[in-house]
Amino acid sequence: MNRLTGRVALVTGAGRHGGLGEAICARLGREGAKVVVTDLGKPQPNMPAERIGLTEELESVAAQLRGSGVDAIAQPLDVQDEAQVEQAVAFAVQRFGRLDILINNAGIGYLQAPLLEGTPQMWRDVLGVNLLGAFLCIKHAARQMISQAEGGRIVSVASQAAKVGSVHLAPYVASKHGLVGLTRSAAMELAPHKITVNAVCPNHVTTGLGKVQNEYRARMLGQTLEQYMTKMIERIPLGRVGLPEDTAKACAFLCSDDAAYITGEAMNVSGGAAMH
Repeated sequence: MNRLTGRVALVTGAGRHGGLGEAICARLGREGAKVVVTDLGKPQPNMPAERIGLTEELESVAAQLRGSGVDAIAQPLDVQDEAQVEQAVAFAVQRFGRLDILINNAGIGYLQAPLLEGTPQMWRDVLGVNLLGAFLCIKHAARQMISQAEGGRIVSVASQAAKVGSVHLAPYVASKHGLVGLTRSAAMELAPHKITVNAVCPNHVTTGLGKVQNEYRARMLGQTLEQYMTKMIERIPLGRVGLPEDTAKACAFLCSDDAAYITGEAMNVSGGAAMH
């Protein structure tokens, strides 16, 4: 449990209790990493307060991590704003002296609509966070890692939607497929600097975002939520939906020396629901 001792991680989209980001921060911290916990902090156009990590909750997540023994600090961050991304990396270095790990977890998955009813703004919002934001964070985190000349680890949280299509989620699916492409290209360019770049692809995880998706899709199919969840579980060979900790463990592995020879991968964390 000390594979990441002495390392510093920056995790985006981690300011919600019960979310993937919080679980990833907790796992990295238990492995010994110091963690910069980031999230948007305040509502933005088309991003309502109930869908983001507001500053108060972001600070609460960091405080809870500290209470469990993790050296963690909160920092508001809009991943679409390059100046803020650069400042967040500088903040991590100022606070902890270096940056070794980036987890691209920030994402929009709650904008769902039939393909023919989609809007350009929906596409701009989803791709702006899920893909442009990931690029900007990789760019500035990698620059810092290169300056340290000791390698680094970059992991992006994609989705099972990075491997298959899904109705009413065209922008999300496109962004997650694109994130895998970005991962592979970045892995090739950053390999000479001993920086590995990978993605994890969870299937359904019932976080706050997962609950919104479940409710929408149950309505779309004319099912109760319980019926929808039962059918979903029947399609998963291991017989349960994913937990935030499942994805967090995969991220911690890819950030460790145990994964030093793994790069450019899109690792399924799906209980067998995806096998490609």
